[in-house]
Amino acid sequence: MNRRETLLVCVVIFCGLLGGWISRAAEEHKGDWTLMRSDQPGKVDFAFIEHRHGGSSHHESSWPLSVFVGLDVSKPGKQSVKFTIARDAGKFDCEGYLENGEGAGFFHFLADAKYPAELKSLGYGGIDEEKQYEMAVMDVSLNFAREMKGQRLEGLDTDKLIAFRIFGIDAEFIHALRAAGLDARDCDKLVAFKIHGVTPEMVQFLKKAGYQPDEDTLVAMRIHGATPEWMKQLQDAGYAHVDLQQLIAFRIHGVSPEFIEQLQGLGYKHPEPEQLVAMRIHGVTPEYISNLKSHGMHDLSIDQLVSLRIQGIN
Repeated sequence: MNRRETLLVCVVIFCGLLGGWISRAAEEHKGDWTLMRSDQPGKVDFAFIEHRHGGSSHHESSWPLSVFVGLDVSKPGKQSVKFTIARDAGKFDCEGYLENGEGAGFFHFLADAKYPAELKSLGYGGIDEEKQYEMAVMDVSLNFAREMKGQRLEGLDTDKLIAFRIFGIDAEFIHALRAAGLDARDCDKLVAFKIHGVTPEMVQFLKKAGYQPDEDTLVAMRIHGATPEWMKQLQDAGYAHVDLQQLIAFRIHGVSPEFIEQLQGLGYKHPEPEQLVAMRIHGVTPEYISNLKSHGMHDLSIDQLVSLRIQGIN
């Protein structure tokens, strides 16, 4: 049993706390929380486990200690605790225990009745109780919603605000992408950038190398591992400015700096990118070439090698 599971088991000690909550309306959000020490200074690893409609949802991340109003994690030993986490969307009233700075307990969420109307005034609609709870957990503040509205993004709605908070998309990230030369207005693509690791630094590297990448190509490069570090290795092997779609094809089919180096050792000094991809697709490996040479088949062109492989000549 891990530390998190142990803390959840210990929640039963405080089952009496539930008595006052169970009597509340069935639609209210409540559940368990756990808290553990973090390696990051000034933060703790905090989780909400909500019980609802016969199931549960789990959210865990590193939270700054400053958000826990009324909580002191520095006290040694075991202590009962009550604290509040206040968000624009509502507040979480929490009770439970800590032992040497780690613990667990129960929470009850109280939605702020003004929040949906305030967001609607900013152009965000469709906020039901489920979404308001999610926005509270992810701390979608009115200032954040206002700031994102000011970025003039395409497809911005409450779901995107939640996704932005989950993946860490903020005005600084958007401004850095635009400074690197991207339009950076499509919300879905901004989320894809964060998921797959498209950074302003990557865009700057490509621009400096003379490329004009579009947003879909950037995501495809990251999905397939065509990183700046890998591109520098190709440059050292003599492939300094390969078309970006060809670079993606290299990654898909296994054209690597090591593969190129082995071919060069066999006398094929600088095959064209299309030839390299064709060799990998059809299984023209350095071992295959060496085997043909051992049978007296020397000085074959790459096109001849590919043709022999297609014909099944080993």
